Amino acid sequence: MERRKEEMKTATQREEEGEDEEELKTATQGEEEGEEEEELKIATQGEEEEGEAEEEIRGDDDDEEEAAAVMKKTKAKVTSCSKRQVVPGIIYLGHIPPRLRPKHLRNMMSAYGEIGRVFLQPEDSKMKKKKRSGLRRCGFTEGWVEFRDKRVAKRVAASLHNTPMGTRKRQNFSSDLWCIKYLHRFQWIHLSERLAYEQMVLKQRLRTEISQAKRETNFYLNNVEKSAHMNDKRRRKRRQDGPQQVEEKTWDFTQRQTEDEIQTRKRRRKDMDKARLLQEKSQSNVSLLTKIFNSN
Repeated sequence: MERRKEEMKTATQREEEGEDEEELKTATQGEEEGEEEEELKIATQGEEEEGEAEEEIRGDDDDEEEAAAVMKKTKAKVTSCSKRQVVPGIIYLGHIPPRLRPKHLRNMMSAYGEIGRVFLQPEDSKMKKKKRSGLRRCGFTEGWVEFRDKRVAKRVAASLHNTPMGTRKRQNFSSDLWCIKYLHRFQWIHLSERLAYEQMVLKQRLRTEISQAKRETNFYLNNVEKSAHMNDKRRRKRRQDGPQQVEEKTWDFTQRQTEDEIQTRKRRRKDMDKARLLQEKSQSNVSLLTKIFNSN
């Protein structure tokens, strides 16, 4: 009986231990499930926060891209403006008054804007000789002035054209007028090319003139040598033949009458015509008289 009681006790104890173990298992499972749920919630919250952070970062990136695009546009505008300001402009001066030098012209034009290069075409030597002035100063016929900004050059050409150079009467060149024209799409290299071409043409002309003068002098010298050689031949021939009578040359030509001789000849002819008319008239009267008297 005691054994049965002990077996029953051990069985009940085992059942209780199994129930306790099951309860512990269920409790641990519930706790594990709760922990898993909490972990899932935390993970989802973290993912949501990461997504929001990524969206914020993307928004910041978009803002940064927009800001960069705006900066690029502003830089492009600034560079375009700077490029426009850098483009130079050239004006042409058709009239340069006497005693006006490039230094004076630069000082006068620098009041309207920044100036680069200035060139004045010197006067031709032939024109200088025609003037016959006692001064040895060189005059100028035309000029070109380069402004750093072409808009300033356009403004200067439009405002100063056909206006007096000096604002006051006592100033120099006050009686002269500006003759200015803005040259569109004209660069300084075009002017230098033109000047180089003119110099080349001048050198070529000088070369041709020098060669022509050499040819003429050589032709003259050759003719002189030929005539000297022919004279020597004639002298030798005369010496060999001895003294001979030289026939004088006769010139078969008549001299042209002068104006006085022509006028006197015309007068004589008129006088002779008048005398002939008078004679004819007198003869007609004689025949008439003879008829009258013979009839009686």
